[in-house]
Amino acid sequence: MSQSTNTFSAWYRPMLARHAGEEHRAASALELFFDLCFVVAVAQASSAFEHEVVSGRPGHGLLGYALVFFAIWWAWMNFTWFASAYDTDDVPYRLLTLVQIVGALVMAAGIAEALEHGDFTVITWGYVVMRLAMVSQWLRAAVTDRSGRRSASRYAVGILVLQVGWLARLALSADGGTVTFAVLAALELTVPVWAERADGTAWHPGHIAERYGLFTLIVLGESVMAAGLAVGAALDTHQDLGAVLPVALGGLLTVFALWWMYFAQDAPRRLRTQRTAMWWGYGHYVVFAAAAAVGAALAVNVAHAAGSRALTDVQAAAVYTVPVALFVLCVWLLHRRAAQLSTAGNVLPPAAALAVLCSTVTPFPVPATGVIVALLIAGSVVLVRREDSDA
Repeated sequence: MSQSTNTFSAWYRPMLARHAGEEHRAASALELFFDLCFVVAVAQASSAFEHEVVSGRPGHGLLGYALVFFAIWWAWMNFTWFASAYDTDDVPYRLLTLVQIVGALVMAAGIAEALEHGDFTVITWGYVVMRLAMVSQWLRAAVTDRSGRRSASRYAVGILVLQVGWLARLALSADGGTVTFAVLAALELTVPVWAERADGTAWHPGHIAERYGLFTLIVLGESVMAAGLAVGAALDTHQDLGAVLPVALGGLLTVFALWWMYFAQDAPRRLRTQRTAMWWGYGHYVVFAAAAAVGAALAVNVAHAAGSRALTDVQAAAVYTVPVALFVLCVWLLHRRAAQLSTAGNVLPPAAALAVLCSTVTPFPVPATGVIVALLIAGSVVLVRREDSDA
């Protein structure tokens, strides 16, 4: 009897909401595998963005990167919050998650074409595959979880209708592509707001914070890898190491400081209400996109230091300093209220972001940026220690 029950539960478990206060809740092996496969899409987006910038089309590359990264981030985020509420880890759940991974890989295959030629056909089909698998998950939750049925049904209906819109967009001319993308993306953002107003979903604050932290680690790791590959490419072409090394070291210092800044925060304390959770989830579009762009921008600046003249000095510097400043500002804004920072603590991050932007016009913008964000971390550590001593 016991063996039969265990076999049944391994194959199928009723999809009921998990308890938001569940102890020792951690990311599952499937979630980690999901993240790892999604990083392929992040790496492709970063690489394609770098290619566009090096080819002298930074504006075109930035727009394409922003659009592509929305699809990556939004599909990842929707799965993450769903899993926090309804992860059953049975066979149907695993299979549908693997279908989403296939969609992510299809999307990754179309990223270069989307950024270079504005052709979003492959990306759209990959995205739709992921989202239709998500519809199936929500429908399953609507059938078995009575307490959250209205929210789950709204998610399923909203996502399904919008996938029709994404496919219909492929028939439009390129002239209206950006506008329709913006409209559909805005509608995608409204689906969780509308759905959560019904019954709400029982996401786990600690689990969500861990999942976002793990993905941030992976994206920052992509930046470190980009720096290593760029330096290797420069050395393979027998470029002067003295010109390349300061840029690479400045980039590594920046990434180390960004990591420190992100993980110095008490994220579960930030995730107290549905409203703050929405801001948290949506705000991480900037965090993730900026972190991935730092890697691409670092590679661009290494190539620039090695002699590439596709961009002016100011353009190459701006490609790097802007995402760093956005990362600093967004992390600060996401945690500012919950962290209850002192006046000095609230001044340091925006001041550092401004200093980073000003370093664009300095002779050595990448090393200067690294020093600035490192000083931000040092100042924050000193302030926290002083506040602890006063308490």
